[in-house]
Order: sequence, then C-alpha cells, then structure tokens
Amino acid sequence: MPKTARKPPKDPEGRMPLTEHLRELRNRLGIAALSVVVVAIVGAFFAKDIMDFLTEPVPICEYGDPAARERRCAVLAQNGLTAPFATYLRVSLLVGLIGASPVWLYQFWAFIAPGLHRSEKKYSRAVVAVGVPLFLTGTYFAYWLLPRAIPVLLSFSADDAQNFVSVEEVLDITVRLALAFGLSFELPLLLVLLNLGGVVTGKRMLSWWRWMVMGIAIFAAAITPTDLLSMVALQVPVTGLYFLACGIAVLNDRRRRKQNPDAGLSDEEASQLDLTPEPVGPAERIEDRDRPVNGHDDVT
Repeated sequence: MPKTARKPPKDPEGRMPLTEHLRELRNRLGIAALSVVVVAIVGAFFAKDIMDFLTEPVPICEYGDPAARERRCAVLAQNGLTAPFATYLRVSLLVGLIGASPVWLYQFWAFIAPGLHRSEKKYSRAVVAVGVPLFLTGTYFAYWLLPRAIPVLLSFSADDAQNFVSVEEVLDITVRLALAFGLSFELPLLLVLLNLGGVVTGKRMLSWWRWMVMGIAIFAAAITPTDLLSMVALQVPVTGLYFLACGIAVLNDRRRRKQNPDAGLSDEEASQLDLTPEPVGPAERIEDRDRPVNGHDDVT
C-alpha cells in the first residue's frame, strides 16, 4: 500500500515556492471571508437594534408634527419595498466586518509575518496596539458629533417644509464620518512610523507645522458638516496628536544619535573621522624567510 506523501518541513525563515504562497493566501482569505459571513449572520439578529442605535442622533418627529415645520426634527423614511431588507443586509455586513476584524487582521498578520525581521515585527505589534485605540477614539468623536451636527443640517430646510431623512442616508453619513475621524486619528502613528524607518526626522516634521495645521483645518472643514463645532472637534485633537508625534520623533532622533553619532547625517554629508594620533606599538620580530611559517613559505 503506497504511503502518503509527507509534507515538507517549514522553512524557519518563511521561504516557500510561489504556489505555496498563493495557496496560503487563498486559505487565509477563505478563513477571513468565512469569519465575516458568520459574524454577519449573527449580527442580522440584532440589525434592528443596531439601526436604532445608529439613527438615534437624528431628532425624530412624527409626520405632521409642528416641530418639523420649525426645522427642529425630521421624519425617518425608507423608500421602496426592498429598502428595509437592503438596509438589514448592509448593517449585518458592517457588523460582520467590524466584529470579525480580529480574525481577518490576524490572518493578514500571519501571512506577512514570516517575511518580516524581528524589529519589523516589534514595530508592527506596536502599530496594532496603538492604531486600534486611536481609530476607536476617532469613531467615538464622530458619533459624539452627529447629534450636534444633524440639527444644524436640518436648519437649512425650506420654511414650512417637512424634512424626510432616509435611514440609508443616516447610515452612510455615520459610517463616512466614523471612517474619516478614525483614519484622521492615525496620522500621528504614520508620522512616527516614518521617523522610526529613517524616512523623515523629527526636526523636519516639526518644520511642517504651518502647512500641517492649515491642511488639517481644510480637511476638517471639508469632511465635517457645516457648523464650526464639528470642524473644531476634528481639528483640535488631530493637531494635538500631530505635535505629540513630532515630540516622539525628536526624542527618538536624540536616542538614535547617542547610539550612533552618524545616524542623523544625510547621504551627502560625511561622517566625522577621529584623527587623534595614537602611539605606535613595538616592532614585531619577523621569522626567517627560509623557514616555513604556519605551513607557508613566507610571513605573507
């Protein structure tokens, strides 16, 4: 009876043929997709509660309520027979992507980790440990902002008009703001990683402060609703995180210069040479050239 072929031992450095890489990528993508589907199915049972939570920032009024004509609230609506079911699917998929994030993030990490050096693995763990809280903090700011921004948007309604707001539109705005705030809070992490990789120094980063403050203000004005509070709520923390990243980069540059004085030099600068004269040691005795030395004909 023929014996089953044994699997070749894994390379400790993670090296494998291209076909093995593709097979591993397929397997990890399958596990990630399956985890998203499973969590999405579970999330479908709570989709209505999640929709109520996401639409809670909208000041809701009944149809014909005088407060709606005074532009203080809106009427939630879902247009079409398939709109409620489509919204359920979107909410379930969103829950699946967020809830299964530890699984697919681990699959991504397990695929690239064998090709990383030890220092790169250390930095990548720090990225996950710091990046996730920063992203969650940004999404919290977005959800805190919505109840204050939506009444400002409703105030632009026409006089004696009743504003009908679709649930899909509220979900789109909520997700868009959450992603914008979450990714904006990742800016300092990106700058610190560039500094750790030797791409930019802390002094150079700090010299950008005028353009960075202006750029953050323009981005905040473009991504947030029309009121000033929304813009300030995004600009102030992101600007503070930028200066915090500059401080971390400056301290890292000082530490690097203490360990290696030539670490801060550019490619065009020459390192400092130690030209201090040293005493010459005593002369060494040369063996007789006719006699072999260590099995060789001469001392050379």
